[in-house]
Amino acid sequence: MSVILVETGLANTASVAAALHRAGAAVTRSADPELIRRAERVVLPGVGHYGAGVAMLRETGVDRAIADRFVRGAPTLGVCLGMQLLFEGSEEAPDAPGLGLLPGRLRRFAPGLQAPRLGWGAVTQGEGTHLLNGGAAYFAHSYYLPAAPSGWAEATSSHGAPYVAALERGAWLLCQLHPELSGAWGLDLLGRWLRGEAAVAQAPGRVGPRIIPCLDVSAGRVVKGVKFAGLRDAGDPVEQARSYAEQGADELVILDVSATVEARASAAETVAAVRAVLPLPLTVGGGVRAPEDAARLLASGADKVAVNTAAVEDPSLIARISERFGAQCCVVAIDAARRLDGPGWEVVTRAGRNRTGIDAVEWAAEAERRGAGELLLTSFDRDGTGEGYDLPLLRAVRAAQGLPLIASGGARTPAHLAAALEAGADAVLAATIFHDGHLRVSELKAALFRDHHIEVRR
Repeated sequence: MSVILVETGLANTASVAAALHRAGAAVTRSADPELIRRAERVVLPGVGHYGAGVAMLRETGVDRAIADRFVRGAPTLGVCLGMQLLFEGSEEAPDAPGLGLLPGRLRRFAPGLQAPRLGWGAVTQGEGTHLLNGGAAYFAHSYYLPAAPSGWAEATSSHGAPYVAALERGAWLLCQLHPELSGAWGLDLLGRWLRGEAAVAQAPGRVGPRIIPCLDVSAGRVVKGVKFAGLRDAGDPVEQARSYAEQGADELVILDVSATVEARASAAETVAAVRAVLPLPLTVGGGVRAPEDAARLLASGADKVAVNTAAVEDPSLIARISERFGAQCCVVAIDAARRLDGPGWEVVTRAGRNRTGIDAVEWAAEAERRGAGELLLTSFDRDGTGEGYDLPLLRAVRAAQGLPLIASGGARTPAHLAAALEAGADAVLAATIFHDGHLRVSELKAALFRDHHIEVRR
């Protein structure tokens, strides 16, 4: 099964290519309009800004090739921004008309709702679907389509109110959700589209807060320490990524803990190797000092990039990454330590070596204003100690801003994770609890559900 993957230059091409390979497709990346027009199957991926996406399609002539496929009904899959660009327009770029192949405009989620919506959501199968069924899928977007156009079957999800999660008509499949990041359910959907097979009806999947293993990597190996020091070898990142996916992890984070200190970029080779085996969202941080560093990691297989020291030293970096790749790609990692001279927390950088004096709670709020899509909040004082997350820090940051918030630093027991979620975290990140074999991800999720009545994705 041959597939042309449109090379948009907009982020998630590597993730989509890896998923298509796992589904059994032979993938060729191209932006050649004639090749795209004539191809047996085409995938139009993309994340990022609506205006930039429309401009790319028109500048390359890919818009005409996609329009020709639309008229003929030739097998085509649109993913996230690749779906949105087919409509008339979006509130993200009011002055940038979309391709207009379908009626409708994308709207921003209402005030009071987290935007971007990042994480797993239940998918409900609608009437008349052939490829789509119910389940749980990964979403990462701030703009949505309220209703399906006439003649299209749909699956829906909900964020404040129901909206279109995916559409299908004939051999056309348009996904606001990310099948390439949705584990076995997403792989099954890709396989059905490739082979033209019918779905078996099933109920929406169970979802909950994200459980995220973290791989601190140095020189191509997973390492672990206490308070960012005393690092010891903890295994191979590819094997651990594969294992965590099989255990039921919801996402994975890779942090190159020596990249900033050594003034180098994160190892793209490690990211690419992990992406080859990982059917889940991947965030990569360490050594990201410019949008070009983010582009390199995204091209290697990351779905989101985390910025830390460089963003503190030049806060404009947040907006530059967000405007180019979309807020959902931009994670601001905040390492916070209790002040030595008074109450509160200050930001520490360069793997904890530098105390900046910057108030950590105020920095979290500023990161949101500058365009971040998510915060990864690590307690320097708790990192690797097994004493539990810094709950007062979590509560303070939760109250100061409205972005999705990942808690990090200090987890050892299911009770620690439950307490962090109660304190306002949307997701919980852990390393030692998994690397040292205290609990498997599946065992941790079972304990959260059984002992703390927290619903989880299973």
